[in-house]
Formats: sequence, structure tokens, C-alpha cells
Amino acid sequence: MKLAILDRDGTLNQWVDQGFIGQPQDWVAVPGALEAVSRLNRAGWHVVLATNQPGLGRGLFDVIELNAVHAKMHRELAQAGARVEAVFYCPHAPEEVCSCRKPGAALFEQIAERYGAEGAEVWAIGSGLEHLQAGQSLGAHLMFVESSGRPEGQDVQNLPAGSQRFTDLEAAVSALLSLRDVEAAGEDARP
Repeated sequence: MKLAILDRDGTLNQWVDQGFIGQPQDWVAVPGALEAVSRLNRAGWHVVLATNQPGLGRGLFDVIELNAVHAKMHRELAQAGARVEAVFYCPHAPEEVCSCRKPGAALFEQIAERYGAEGAEVWAIGSGLEHLQAGQSLGAHLMFVESSGRPEGQDVQNLPAGSQRFTDLEAAVSALLSLRDVEAAGEDARP
């Protein structure tokens, strides 16, 4: 099983000044990110998103607007020959009590269950500490991608143990595919 769980904001699309993307015109891909997803797809990876969407719980946008944002994302991915199979999101505001808001593990557990994946078969790739913490709770491999325009106050210094740092999604995917090629070559060489 090859399963990559991507964070959306700051990993696949650029951060925005207001801190949330409630309209399709606000969704702008990070340069090279769509092509990176395409490379994962061509290498046989399942790619899904796990994202906190507290704007829903706060009434800043509704599900119809969120779906329109994701429809634009899917169109642009398709134009790049890429595909995200599913989008899992937490609709709750931070003050609501739920287990699906990252860093809680519920979204990652749902994804792993749907794909029949164990934690060690999952790669959590994102630009936010909460995304990696959720991945860590599942036992996933952790890849942190730097992101320009990150909202102030986000702690990225204290990443979970074992996290690897990359300049962007493209660099993380290159490293991941190289690693998997080395692992596959080692398996082929075994008697």
C-alpha cells in the first residue's frame, strides 16, 4: 500500500491573508505542487487530503462554497494530469470538542480504514504541525514542507520526532519516490 495524506493549505495551495479559503478564486496552487501529485499518481500512490476547515463551524463559508473550492482544485489537478482521490475535512471550529480536528487522529484513522492501510504504510505530508501530529498518532511517516506566507503563530520548530523537512511538496515527493525506488530495488535483490 502506498498512501499519501496531504495537508491542503500551504502544501497544495498557497496561504491567504485572511487565513481561510472560502471562495474558489482564493485557491491558488503552490508552484510545482500539482505536478508533484501527478508524479505520485503515476508511481501508483493513493493521494488524499486531510484538512481542518474551521470556517464552516464559524459560519465564514458553507459546504457549497467549500465544494466549489475543491471543484476548482480538482479541475486544476486534472489539467496537470493529477488526482486527489478524496478530501477528508473537519468542519468544526477550534473551540468545539471533536476528535476529527487535527491534531486529533480521527481523520487519519478514517482514511487508513477506508484504504485498509496500517500506520507504517501511510505518509503524512504537510506544512502544519497539527497535520504531522495527527500522522504521528497513526504511526505514519512524517514529511514537513516549508511554506511561504504561513500565518503568524504557527509553531513549526517543534516538529514530531522523525519528521523530515523539505522546501516544498515537489522536494518531498522527489525524496519519497527515490526512497521507494531504493526499497523496491532491495526487495527485488532478495533471494
